[in-house]
This record gives sequence, C-alpha cells and structure tokens, in this order.
Amino acid sequence: MPSLYEFAGGEAAIHRLEELFYASVLRDPLLVQLFGAGRPEHVPHLTAFTAESFGGPDRFSRELGFAHLIAVHRGLRITEEQRQRFVELYLAALDAAGLPDDPRFRSAVVEHVEFGSRVAMQNSHAETDDELHPLREVPRWTWVGDD
Repeated sequence: MPSLYEFAGGEAAIHRLEELFYASVLRDPLLVQLFGAGRPEHVPHLTAFTAESFGGPDRFSRELGFAHLIAVHRGLRITEEQRQRFVELYLAALDAAGLPDDPRFRSAVVEHVEFGSRVAMQNSHAETDDELHPLREVPRWTWVGDD
C-alpha cells in the first residue's frame, strides 16, 4: 500500500500544496496575525513536516526537530476560530493543488490537519512545559488505501 506521501504525488505535490496554503493564510485577515508578513523558509518547513508525517523522508526531524515546532507555536494563543479557519484553508489548498480526491486519502488528511491544529492550539496557550501537548516527534500518519 502506498504511503500518503506517495499517494499524494511525493515532494513536488506536497510543496505545491504548501505554497498554495501558505499564500492563502497570508491573505486571510483572521490568520495573517499568526503568520505575519510571512517568512521565506516557512513553505520549505511546512513541506518537510507534511512530507515526513505522510511517510516521506525524515528531513524535518533531522534538520529542525520537533522542539522547533513547539517553539514557533508557543505564545501565539490560537483561537478555535483561527484553528477552524486554518483547517478550512488547508482543505481548500488540497483541491487547488490537485491532490487526489480519493475519499480515504482525504479522510486521512482531514484527521491529520484536525489533530495537528489542535496540538498547535494547545501548545500556543501553554505557559509551562507541563501544559504542552505530550507529542514530541513528527507523527507518522497512516491510512487505509488501496492494497
């Protein structure tokens, strides 16, 4: 069975997804306050994280590490409305990027984004390390695709 990474189309497809998604959050009045004017390294970081979590190369863990992800979310105080908008824009970017519309693939991506956005929201409000979500490594997301 192919990984989500392979089924999505590999690195190039995931990079296209993250470019479209990132451009959309920078235009969104609700989310731009979390992302600011943008940073050129954000799309490559998002691409590496998604690729790894979808079963691709572990570049994010090797080059940045999960502690980096925790650090960038601390203090953002993400609201539920912002979290939901993040998910909405991510799913719209899936369509815009032309990723597969297979229902099982889409279901796995929705679960992944919902989970990740909840972890980020919790970490964004944590004032102590004990309040952080216990996740400390890039999750490897699986799915029930075609055999």
